[in-house]
Amino acid sequence: MQAYLWIGIGSAFGGMARHWCNGLIMRLAGAGFPYGILTINVLGSLVIGFAAAAMGSEGRWPSSPTAQQFVLVGICGGYTTFSSFSLNTLNLIQGNQWGAAAANVLFSVALCLVAVWLGHAAGVALNPPS
Repeated sequence: MQAYLWIGIGSAFGGMARHWCNGLIMRLAGAGFPYGILTINVLGSLVIGFAAAAMGSEGRWPSSPTAQQFVLVGICGGYTTFSSFSLNTLNLIQGNQWGAAAANVLFSVALCLVAVWLGHAAGVALNPPS
């Protein structure tokens, strides 16, 4: 039961951070393209890759399963927004903005895969030698 409490607290922090970041990016870049959600997904992928590598049993900061759940499931799960990504893409399609929808899918998937790889590599690089 304690794990659920920590996941819930992490999710609240992640969700609040997502809302703030999305609002900031929309104010800076405009609302015509979901730049906020794209940025959040890329950054969240970078963080989850890094944290998974650094917090694992072989990591720089080996952590308890509860701490890992707090960060990976709670904070990152509350922050990353693939459900919002999907809804934004659907809205672009429904608005006959097929090119923007395709760009959103392509950039989100490609950049998030690169980000999770970079985050993981950074976490592994910080790990103590085995």
